[in-house]
Amino acid sequence: MSVPFCRTKCSYCNFASDVFSRAVFERYIDRVCEDIDRASATAVAMGGVFENEIDSVYIGGGTPSILEAQQFERLFVTVRRNFRLRQDAEITVECAPGTLTPAFVDTLVRCGVNRVSLGVQSFIDREAAAVGRLHKRETVHSDIARLRSAGIANINVDLIAGLPHQTAESWLFSLNDAISTNVPHVSVYMLEVDEDSRLGKELIAGGTKYHAHFVPNEDEVADFYLTACEQFDAGNLKQYEISNFARAGGESRHNLKYWRRNPYVGFGVDAHSMLKASSPDEDAVRFSTPDVLEQYVAGTPVRRIPVSPEQAVEENFFLGLRLNSGVDLRQLTARFGQDVVAAQNPAIEESINNELVEREGAVIRLTRRGRLLSNNVFERFVGVGAS
Repeated sequence: MSVPFCRTKCSYCNFASDVFSRAVFERYIDRVCEDIDRASATAVAMGGVFENEIDSVYIGGGTPSILEAQQFERLFVTVRRNFRLRQDAEITVECAPGTLTPAFVDTLVRCGVNRVSLGVQSFIDREAAAVGRLHKRETVHSDIARLRSAGIANINVDLIAGLPHQTAESWLFSLNDAISTNVPHVSVYMLEVDEDSRLGKELIAGGTKYHAHFVPNEDEVADFYLTACEQFDAGNLKQYEISNFARAGGESRHNLKYWRRNPYVGFGVDAHSMLKASSPDEDAVRFSTPDVLEQYVAGTPVRRIPVSPEQAVEENFFLGLRLNSGVDLRQLTARFGQDVVAAQNPAIEESINNELVEREGAVIRLTRRGRLLSNNVFERFVGVGAS
């Protein structure tokens, strides 16, 4: 579920989020709740199989924690009216450090939230401020303590490798600070130069706005990532996906659904869904909402994308390879047939020869080098079935 509202727009961000007047909040929540109420009908219209029992809820942003308490509670009331939440459901909300007032934490608890993801990005105040983050290091530690006192101990911390002014020493400080908090989950993302973000445009132009001339180069960012893998492994935060590290049992159930191609339904602006297809000619159906707030609130129809068995195999490769557990070729063959899976053999062999992928029995997985060049690997598996 997407809440696209922010207190300030981070310079590196290219998501469908921005700073909006609070007058827009209520209209948006109205629309999201309407979509949740008609989720079953939408699934059927899209040719998908709808199941109303769910074991995870994820509210991301933007910054969901800037909503009013009654708006936030309306979302959960509407979800529970239309879906049956399992007793052990993982319920996550993304929060910006500094927005977790005692009143909002109480709201989280009342709504049954049991996991919080904090957009920290850096424990160095100068680095956080350079990209528009409003919090300080002490704020993060205070928020973590407040959440734990309220009974929410399942906490994720997001970090970004490659922020302006970041050095090997400052990055190591952020990594060690994250480990010292003893949170069960940390996500590490390498800064992407996206031409749709303000920082990305300035980098491409070779300018100095938004501290663009202090952004580390690609080799340095790659080194930062490898350092994170080493430090977290030593700190008992084991890597289970390209960008994600967890203590035993702390893996994100919700995100695993994406990488394992389990069904999910999204609500809000730029929200994506994937359901099993009701038609035997399709493996699945994907559909998405507009990525422009005004279009979404105005009721612009969702966009439907059917997924053929051949495309499903491709998705199994480029999503499954994100996981350290890799892709089991025997399981794919049993589900989709020998010929469809065998079409990927040239891509597999080429990736193995380039030391991007390794094979152990029937399982293939990315190598350490492959994780650094993962997009290059994934591209090899796309479009093969249609050729």
